[in-house]
Formats: sequence, structure tokens, C-alpha cells
Amino acid sequence: MNAANRHEAVLQYAVRLGDDALVLGHRLSEWCSNAPFLEEDLALTNVALDYIGRARMFYSYAAELSGDGRSEDSFAYLRDCREFTNLLLHELPRGDFAFTMARQYLVDEYALAFMEALLESADPQLAGIAAKAVKESRYHLRRSRDWMLRLGDGTEESHRRLQSAIDDLWGYTHELFELDELEQELVAAGIAVDSAALRPAWDAAVRATLDEATIAVPAGDWSVRGGRQGIHTESLGHLLSELQFMQRAYPGLEW
Repeated sequence: MNAANRHEAVLQYAVRLGDDALVLGHRLSEWCSNAPFLEEDLALTNVALDYIGRARMFYSYAAELSGDGRSEDSFAYLRDCREFTNLLLHELPRGDFAFTMARQYLVDEYALAFMEALLESADPQLAGIAAKAVKESRYHLRRSRDWMLRLGDGTEESHRRLQSAIDDLWGYTHELFELDELEQELVAAGIAVDSAALRPAWDAAVRATLDEATIAVPAGDWSVRGGRQGIHTESLGHLLSELQFMQRAYPGLEW
């Protein structure tokens, strides 16, 4: 990979990671004023803000690399569905509380390992973002894992809802560990994270947690993918219609 191609690849990689963070952050923000109780309302909102902050860092770096006048807002507000490259797991509707916490736990186990690996990136900007994100990720995982145990080993209804959520989410987790050509080249250059290498440890940790929560591990006989190629569920379009409304209604508006 020559210097020009590497420059463009890093830009795209930063946008991907920004998309992941923005979309999941927006999903979590939908719990503001809707969580089961006040403390959790505040906690989920704070986690959402962590992800929005993470998105800003990745988008700002991408804007710097682009050198064409784009800003973090350009990436967040001025692209259509097919231009977003987030993983599908992040865009699924928030569902009930068990669904949100199950998704968050699956993502948190992955995100902590991912950010710890990104710390070793040969790109100092990406490594710097990871250094800020890894502390948040440890907190996120601690609380989402605790909720897995509380819901799984709680009431009959909470157990049923959590099992249903895990069953519905499982097929979307495979995409977390798949690398396309762009990421493979960046891994070879020591810049990107080899997410495929994270799967054994993730799988072991998740299975241990599900076992402790008395939740059955799904069969894993189905999978959905396409997010990195801009192929999304219809849910992303509805999400973006809300997230981007002000900028599209009032182009160029600034706070």
C-alpha cells in the first residue's frame, strides 16, 4: 500500500469507527427519560454521550485527513444511509430494556478488547483516541455485564426477555469479527485492529457470562452482514431521519 492509498484507507477506517460510535450512541440516547428508573436513565445517557464523544474524535480525524473542508458534522449529518458504514448490530431499534442491555454487553466485550488493541496502532491519532476510549469501555462493560446477571437470574419475565434478546442479536455478532480488504491491508501495516483475532477471547467471555446468567447460547445457525458495505436494515434510515433533521431542515446551521 503506497502512502496515498494508506492515507485514504485510514480516513475510511476512521469514518467506520465514527459511524459505529455515532449510531450506537444515538440508539442509547433514545432511553433518555425512558429508562426504568432515574439512576439508569442517567447512566444510559452518560454512556450515549461517551459514544457521541468517541464519534466526534474519529470524525474529526477523518476530516483532518480529508483536507477538503469537511468537518465532523459533514460526516454525521450530510451523508445518506448507503454512505454509512457502521456494523448492523449498532443500528437495530432499541427494543426493550433487556434488548438494549444484551446488545450493549455484546458490544462492550468487543469494544474493550478492540480499544486495547487499537492502543498499539502505528497511527498515533488512532492510538490516542483509543487511550481515551479504553477507560470508558471498562466502565461500560462492568455495568452491562452486571445487568446481564441481574436480568438473567432475576424474575421469570426478565430471564425470558433477556433470552429472547440474545437469540435475536446473535446472528449480528458475526460481523464484528469480519475484515474486508481495506482492514486487512491496514492490519498488515500495523494500523488497524485484527478483529478476527479477538473472537476466541470474546466468545469465551460471553459464553461464561451467559452461563452465569443462566442464558442459553444460541445455535449460531444464521448471520446477517453488510454494514461495512453500506447495506443496512431499514432501521438506519429512520434513525438518520431524526438525527439529521435539523441540519437538513436548516442547511449550514451552526450552534
